[in-house]
Amino acid sequence: MGNVNRLDAAGVRSKVSHPIVDGDGHILEARLTILDYVKKIAGPEVALRYENMESPWKHQDVRQIFWGMPSGPHSLDRATAMLPKLYRERLDEAGIDVGIVYSTACLPLMHVRDDEMRQVGHRALNTMLADIFSEVGDRLIPNCVIPMFSPEEALAELDYAVGELGFKAATFGTEVRLPVPEIEKQAPELGKYTERVYPVALDALHDYDPVWQRCIDLKVPVGCHTAARGGGSRHSSPSNFVFNHLGGFSTAGDFFCRAIFMDGVTRRFPGLNFAFLEGGVGWAVQLYNDLFEHWEKRNLDFMTKNLDPAKLDGDLIREMADKYGGGILTGDALMGERATNPMGGIVKGDVELDEFRRCEISKKEDIRDLFVEPFYFGCEADDAMNTIAFNTKINHYGAKLKAFFGSDIGHWDVEDIRDCVPDAYKNVEKELFTDQDFEDFMFTNPVSLYTKQNPDFFKGTIVEDRVNRLLVETTQAA
Repeated sequence: MGNVNRLDAAGVRSKVSHPIVDGDGHILEARLTILDYVKKIAGPEVALRYENMESPWKHQDVRQIFWGMPSGPHSLDRATAMLPKLYRERLDEAGIDVGIVYSTACLPLMHVRDDEMRQVGHRALNTMLADIFSEVGDRLIPNCVIPMFSPEEALAELDYAVGELGFKAATFGTEVRLPVPEIEKQAPELGKYTERVYPVALDALHDYDPVWQRCIDLKVPVGCHTAARGGGSRHSSPSNFVFNHLGGFSTAGDFFCRAIFMDGVTRRFPGLNFAFLEGGVGWAVQLYNDLFEHWEKRNLDFMTKNLDPAKLDGDLIREMADKYGGGILTGDALMGERATNPMGGIVKGDVELDEFRRCEISKKEDIRDLFVEPFYFGCEADDAMNTIAFNTKINHYGAKLKAFFGSDIGHWDVEDIRDCVPDAYKNVEKELFTDQDFEDFMFTNPVSLYTKQNPDFFKGTIVEDRVNRLLVETTQAA
């Protein structure tokens, strides 16, 4: 990073007329402190088991993260991400008014297969987070963490974290990683060496609609912070962490986003927002536009008119084969493709022809409304692809996707917390962001992510008055 010939963080903050909201900072939790909370909640025996619990990735031949936290000349940043009171004190230095903070310890915890350890771990982590952030709520808002191996465990922890601990934001597990069932059945001792990834929407093991409904009831949007490293969704390297990290969050976000959209969750639960964090917005722009192009050719009306094998003109095929097949490509051979080639029309088992049925899409505008309105995309400051979210010439219907600033403070890819805001502002300096784009990226979008479900989300923070003014302006413009 570095800020030669650029405004520093304080300079950017003084130049703009709006607050800066960090939509994705991180707390670095002390493992020993988490163990203390596990002991308080479940007793010393469970705490001992928790302390000795294996990493969910131990048996995978995948290079996991190492040297992943600030050190050396940036040791103060390390302390900042571990101590919420210090974090709050240094926000002005970073040019940030309010930060939304996510757990780091939850990233492996959400994949733990042991039900008791996973559930106790989430309860302990949430209790600890509520305690250590209790005196900094005017500028830092923590997320609780919600396990998703079943709707029941998700609902139990969501009710407790919001109802008892007072959380206003939450991070959810977005996939369930279990042993391959055939191996688990035949050789249970080998199950831990295998993995099959199940989504929590579309082809999920359970019906998660009660969870989405509870999020609406509790006014909590769905935060997603899953990475696809070491899972069954992409190839991984046993020797190179950078190889595994590249595209990891975007791959996981894309997986969850496709599942949510194609399952019709945004149709069934209007008003429920989803945040896909740390993966940027480049993948989302591609997915958004790709959905239109798939629907154009795979909607039921088009398919029944143009792709139904029963409507194939066999006489024409045979005539063309006789004329152009040279005696090698015969009419019988070409027509036989229909019975043996899946692309030619063979269908095994029950097939749902209308794969957009859950979305209830009748026109292209439906895709825009079901995607653009509820989906938000957390972007790190130095991501060169941030600008395409606001490029109305690229996106169908001139849409602007709701990209927002997420510093990732606390992790290895932030060299200095004072550089995040200037790094984001460089797109204005390069004339790739308009001033309005920057305001949307740094303020409007992260605010609307939470206030569209909970208008009081920023109540008690130092940006409360400015947020209320934005809500009035938005209502008047609607």
